Parts: sequence; structure tokens; C-alpha cells
Amino acid sequence: MDFTIRAVRPEEYEALGELTAGTYLNDGLLKHGAEDSYLNVLRDTARRARESEVLVAEDGDGLLLGGVTFATGDTPWADIAVTGEAEFRMLVVAREARGRGVGEALVRACVERARALPGCARLVLSTDASMVSAHRIYERLGFVRTPHRDWEPIPDHSLRTYALEF
Repeated sequence: MDFTIRAVRPEEYEALGELTAGTYLNDGLLKHGAEDSYLNVLRDTARRARESEVLVAEDGDGLLLGGVTFATGDTPWADIAVTGEAEFRMLVVAREARGRGVGEALVRACVERARALPGCARLVLSTDASMVSAHRIYERLGFVRTPHRDWEPIPDHSLRTYALEF
């Protein structure tokens, strides 16, 4: 690996927020495009870092290549995780860093954190149906589809769910 995974630093909040929002917008993951109110949530890395754990991938020159938000169940950043589970969200990889294993490394870091949590039985996630490359990573790492947990954060925007049992 020519990059490292670590906790986000305060001076990187804005850059990661823009990378996250830009990725969701440019990859067509926002139902209302640039007018989507979720863009503000995606940009607010400072809040995510206060209320959960935010990890980044950084190359040897200090360039942010990607990021992810990791939360335990029943906390503000857990969409579907309940007590005894952990969840990751907002997994993004900069377009120019794709294909280098950055996304998989960020997911692996979340798996390690979840496994280390006392009483954590599984790691869960929600994903858009269009994110086929991400689905391949999840399945390669042992995640399985949990269609009974699929949900819609807004009307007509279905998200698929996956879980990794420990």
C-alpha cells in the first residue's frame, strides 16, 4: 500500500467534507443533485468527528485519498446499526485514487475497529444499488446482503444493506 489509514485531523475537516460531498454529487448518489440538503451533512466532517470516528486514507505526500465514518449502534451516526452492532457510512474514494485498494483498506479498518469493540456482533452498512464496485469489495470481505434491512432514507431512494457477522 502506498497510503496509510488514520483518524482525520481537524485541519482536514473541510477538505474531507468537500471530497465526500463532491463524490456523492459527481457519482449521482444524491436524489436532488446540487440542491440536495444532504450535501450539508456530507460536508460537516467536524460534527461527524465529534460524534463518531472518521478515518481517512492519506498518500505519502499528505494527499487525502478517501474517508469513511464509523459509528456504533444507537448513536447519532448509525442509520441501521443497533446496540451490539457497528456501522460505516459515507465511504468515499477520490476519483484519481480509485482502483488502488483505498476503499477496501478503509472498509478493513472499520472491520478491525468493530471486531475490537466488546459485545459487537456485526458490522453493517447501507449502499446504493448503483455502487457495484463497492458491493464487490463488501462481498469479497465476507459481508452478506441483508434485504430484510433495506430501507429508504427518502421516498423512492432505496438502499441495500449488508452485514458482516463476528
